[in-house]
Amino acid sequence: MDLAGKASIRENYEQVLEQISRSARRAGRDASEVKLVVVTKGHPLEVVQEAVEAGARCFGENYAEEGAAKIGALGRAGELEWHMIGHIQSRKARIVCEHFDFVHSLDSWKLAERLDRFAAETGKALPVLLECNMSGEASKFGWRAWDEENWPALETDFARILELANLEVRGLMTMAPFFFEPESARPYFRNLRRLRNQLVRRLPGGNWNELSMGMSGDYEVAIQEGATMVRIGTAILGARQIAIVKNELGGSG
Repeated sequence: MDLAGKASIRENYEQVLEQISRSARRAGRDASEVKLVVVTKGHPLEVVQEAVEAGARCFGENYAEEGAAKIGALGRAGELEWHMIGHIQSRKARIVCEHFDFVHSLDSWKLAERLDRFAAETGKALPVLLECNMSGEASKFGWRAWDEENWPALETDFARILELANLEVRGLMTMAPFFFEPESARPYFRNLRRLRNQLVRRLPGGNWNELSMGMSGDYEVAIQEGATMVRIGTAILGARQIAIVKNELGGSG
């Protein structure tokens, strides 16, 4: 990559950090409460390396095998942290447990059981977020959380997951629908926060501190609504440059 490309990623990264800081201050929050996860899906290693040189240490991947290959190539120099943020096919659960440090997209009891089993085999407790579908869109994964009347039923599944010995539930994740106007995403983020607050009261044995919500187009609104993790790729790295691994096209991760 040429020097202009390097400067662009560095400048974009620093600009996003500054915008996170401004958004947090406007919401009466400390910027240190918000973790930036740089989404590297579809980007070649040289682009990820430029992000590392710009100062990024936390990266998110949507596809298990693509992420594992990058982790293997880049290692964990500089204490890099790798988050799985995409839908996980059951047959890829072992790969995720072996390579990733954090999972944002635990979306079913079946997947929870598999992650728990493979985490035990790898000898670690795997931090996870429970993915909630707040919009009802068929294209999105996650627990059916768009209807508030269904929230009590969610608690049954969530309570079972809290009992799994090798998973550490840290909070919730969602994806808002795409809007040209970021403000339109606010109700979805607000409802995830409301659900989290209810879980704090109803399942006090869990750790519900984290809210992973907000991407390149709407992360400022997400921060205002309480996001503790924002997943940003395009605003920092630009458009994706390579196709996703062919055999992963049948599903995310």
